[in-house]
Amino acid sequence: MEGIPHPIPRTVEEVFNDFKGRRAGLIKALTADVEKFYQQCDPEKENLCLYGLPNETWEVNLPVEEVPPELPEPALGINFARDGMQEKDWLSLVAVHSDSWLLSVAFYFGARFGFGKSERKRLFQMINDLPTVFEVVTGAAKQARDAAHNNSSKSKSSGKFRQSELQHKGVKVSPPKEEDESGEEVEEEDEQGATLCGACGDNYGQDEFWICCDVCEKWFHGKCVKITPAKAEHIKQYKCPSCSNKRARV
Repeated sequence: MEGIPHPIPRTVEEVFNDFKGRRAGLIKALTADVEKFYQQCDPEKENLCLYGLPNETWEVNLPVEEVPPELPEPALGINFARDGMQEKDWLSLVAVHSDSWLLSVAFYFGARFGFGKSERKRLFQMINDLPTVFEVVTGAAKQARDAAHNNSSKSKSSGKFRQSELQHKGVKVSPPKEEDESGEEVEEEDEQGATLCGACGDNYGQDEFWICCDVCEKWFHGKCVKITPAKAEHIKQYKCPSCSNKRARV
């Protein structure tokens, strides 16, 4: 439960960083840590909330007791619907409520510290440049990019990996980013959508190792799913934590 042990953000940049940290924690709970999150949302327990914390972690806990709370509260009782819905629908619903909570926390800080119209607008624009938690969890943010990836010069193997050093080994690598010869070219690629990690939601970075799930076809930073390039070479078919956990429960 959050009692704000973290530094309180007071500027647009600080509030945005707080937003990004909480968002990363929520995405982690609903993707890479989904099995742990699922187990903690026992319908037999009391009203539970999913909290994203500024340090990119998450927790499932009871709401705070004081009224009004120090921060806006996430949706109550997310655990009650867990077994009454299909898992993907339940996770999507939690993701939507998580997006709503993230915005309420960010604009709570904005109101508390007197952000003016221009500051609120700038904060929203910074937030709006990131895919929502819902888009990351459901893969909606990636659907528009599939056609671009299919037309790119990727090589394929039984496992799908990303890193320039692995190209000579015949495994799947990331499409190289266009040279920054003009601002228009880079902006056009951004509009098509840079690849986002299915665990943390961050963009693809040059020289980062990535791996693609052969089931849901989402891409992940190797570090987010604890897969190294050496380990990846011995994987015939990679399943991300979410897909592996779904198979286990079936």
